[in-house]
Amino acid sequence: MIRKNIKKILVPLDGSTNSMRGLDEAIYLARQCHATITGLYVIPIYPRNLADAIMPYQIHLTKSAEKFMNVAKTKSAQKGIVFKSKITLGSPISEIIRISKKFDILVIGSRGQSELKEVFLGSVAKAIVHKSKIPVLVIK
Repeated sequence: MIRKNIKKILVPLDGSTNSMRGLDEAIYLARQCHATITGLYVIPIYPRNLADAIMPYQIHLTKSAEKFMNVAKTKSAQKGIVFKSKITLGSPISEIIRISKKFDILVIGSRGQSELKEVFLGSVAKAIVHKSKIPVLVIK
């Protein structure tokens, strides 16, 4: 019964080992449910007054995101899963919640690349679990 309900899986990715574990689980779930995966890479936006100083950094992050999404696409294709990538700028939490409304389930790694660590969950994963309107699978 659950296999018919999950057709579109959203996986927030940030290049971290935990986000790749999330992708691995999403691939497994997609194979079981015959679903597609959309990888979402959110590049954080900085305050307007710092934009000129940070623009080269955002260009670097965009290139890094594209490279990582190609790795994720290849990994999914090797398992026979259709992978679509989406790279966006914004607040990671807000963008993930906004985009997730079009999906059946969200699979996220418990911690990403953030320097600040929380005891059990990363701050983004914790916020997503509390704010999401769709089911969330958190991978440790």
